Amino acid sequence: MASDTIEKIKERLSIVDVVSSYVELQQAGKNFKGRSPFTNERTPSFYVSPDRGMYYCFSSSQGGDIFTFVEKMEGVDFKEALRILAQKAGVELVPEDPKKKSERERLYDALEAATRFFEDYASKNPLVHPYLEKRGVTAETIAAWRIGYAPGPSTYGWRELKEHLEGLGFTKSELLKAGLIKGAEAGKEPYDLFRDRVMFPIFDANGKVVAYSGRILSSDTEAPKYVNSPETELFNKSEILYGYNKAKHGIRHLDFSLVVEGQFDVVLSHQAGYTNTVAVSGTALTPHHVMLLQRLSNRVVLALDADRAGIAAVKRAAEIMLPRGIDIKVANMVGGKDPADMVREDVQKLRKIVGSAKPVVEYLLDIIELDKKDDRAFKLRVREEVLPLVASIPSKIDQDHFEGIVAQRVATTKDAIHYEVERLIELAQKRTATEESRTAVQPAVTPTTKEKPQRKEDLVAYLAVLCTLLVGSQKEKLDAAFATIVGQSVAEAMQHMPAEMSSKLLFTLETYLGSAPHKQLAEDIADKLNELLKVATKVTVLELKAKIDIAEQEGQEEMVAELLQAMTEAQNKEKNGLYTLEQFL
Repeated sequence: MASDTIEKIKERLSIVDVVSSYVELQQAGKNFKGRSPFTNERTPSFYVSPDRGMYYCFSSSQGGDIFTFVEKMEGVDFKEALRILAQKAGVELVPEDPKKKSERERLYDALEAATRFFEDYASKNPLVHPYLEKRGVTAETIAAWRIGYAPGPSTYGWRELKEHLEGLGFTKSELLKAGLIKGAEAGKEPYDLFRDRVMFPIFDANGKVVAYSGRILSSDTEAPKYVNSPETELFNKSEILYGYNKAKHGIRHLDFSLVVEGQFDVVLSHQAGYTNTVAVSGTALTPHHVMLLQRLSNRVVLALDADRAGIAAVKRAAEIMLPRGIDIKVANMVGGKDPADMVREDVQKLRKIVGSAKPVVEYLLDIIELDKKDDRAFKLRVREEVLPLVASIPSKIDQDHFEGIVAQRVATTKDAIHYEVERLIELAQKRTATEESRTAVQPAVTPTTKEKPQRKEDLVAYLAVLCTLLVGSQKEKLDAAFATIVGQSVAEAMQHMPAEMSSKLLFTLETYLGSAPHKQLAEDIADKLNELLKVATKVTVLELKAKIDIAEQEGQEEMVAELLQAMTEAQNKEKNGLYTLEQFL
């Protein structure tokens, strides 16, 4: 999409207009202030600058412009944020080639047409709505989730959907790519993938249909209970959560995600008020799923079956979530009931069980203890299955808390548990170091070497943003000094700076400039430039040393001499180029 379209949207929509539809803002000088929409804070730490068209949230370290904000709030990508804001601004988004839709758009259209077809047939078959009502699904929920029916034998044929969509102009190739039909034996026509099934459309984060899960309607059949769409260009099951498009606001509002197993569990949980419920689609929970959830809240409750597969899923989720600092709890689904059963029988049961969910470490201790054969075997299982999870928790306070709980449950000292956890952490660090050494191409880098590029990056960002806020000769001098050290202008550095970093520094430095005496500011500029010069020189020297080591190993004497000369020049440049307070007064 052309940059002029983006600028046109920014001209028509102020960041205050966009943010205020999500956050209650109050004027704070020339900026606006409110409570973070990303965390449950009591003291406002969310700032909006109408002059710069940027926001920054100090409680969650997130910031950017109107597009970044809508991406975060709606859980969508840039393209969809652009569409949302264009519609709000009244700006028309014209495709590059309006005469011909892309293949991807054709697939979306085919799936949308198929969804309407399934919705229509749900009304034609007299068994569908009674079946859904028996499961506790209301007419409003059926409509909201676009639940339909795929016709098939014995009442209908094998190619009802295929013939309907071909009549609308879709080709066999498009229907195969969309996962709506499947190939038959040689010489025979492809046929519908979904036949005689209650259809649950699976939506992407933007609310577009990308796949389906079909539940068999007939009870006297050997066909599998559920059939899911194959992976396609639009549908990657490791990246899509069923219900996520509808759950985004609920997750943010309730400040936790409720993860369940099936489509009925999701729709009935939403119907019961848990509008934060999602489910995976034919796969285990993946790091990408977790990333989607963590974008909206750092708390998760799992409400999975308490069978062997469900417990394994809990462990898998814990392995992914705990290292990311997510507060993960597990609802104890007693009696083999799932959320859909509970909503149908008594919604208060679900609320009670979700409300009393236990931290995953305590839940797994309960599960292992129920299967306890003797004390020693119990302790060994806890060491093997629970302590690695405790060791993966990044917060030392949380680690200490769960070490105490484990010690109490296995009747040992907290010191003993702490020793085991530390041993596991050390082993994990050694494994990581070994893997890194195996894959490293360049010579090993010491920890201090790693820190210097990051410090250089921080100083570059600080000085570049500070320069944009200055005026007059002070701005010109800093700009020139910056270019001399960094090798690029402030404007170029700002172009490549992450939005969150630039917005945080803008708000922080604006406040600083409002109160800092002129002399103190000049001193700060000189100090930061000198530090940047020293760090940049050290980074250069370390890089040159690594190259010299390689050149020496390969016997390239002339190259070694050239590199040594470059190192000397860099060190001399640092000695002779220090800045003073007087230069910036």
